Amino acid sequence: MILDSLDNLSKYVTLNPRIQKVVDFIKRNDLASIPSGKLLIDGDDVFGNFQTLDGKRKEDAKLETHNVMLDIQVPISTEEVMGFTPRKDLPEMPYNAAGDITFYEGLAEQYVTVHKGEFAIFLPGDGHAPCIGEGKQIQKVIFKVKI
Repeated sequence: MILDSLDNLSKYVTLNPRIQKVVDFIKRNDLASIPSGKLLIDGDDVFGNFQTLDGKRKEDAKLETHNVMLDIQVPISTEEVMGFTPRKDLPEMPYNAAGDITFYEGLAEQYVTVHKGEFAIFLPGDGHAPCIGEGKQIQKVIFKVKI
């Protein structure tokens, strides 16, 4: 898991060159004005899922991992708490290849607050439980980047 300021996102292009597409998209667009839905940036290799969701309690936020895509999660309207547990510490669970997702039961090992103007990158080895913020409406985008 990586947590940093959006101003520094370009420093992480060395992790995956496709991240540059996300950097360029953010520079050209007002994220808050984009309606909810999936927006293709580079076909199925890079896209954004724009969402407005009710924040969850920690107990209701499911841990998840991905095998094919990394997530760049960006809160737009308010801060968002996200749980984190390394995949190596999670039990074996069924993988849904169509959705590129595995869900896990239980609480995360640790929690971080991601503020407006920041991002969190979750690599395939990172279990994460997003959208925690009980009583909050959270507008966010999850950029999916093929590894």
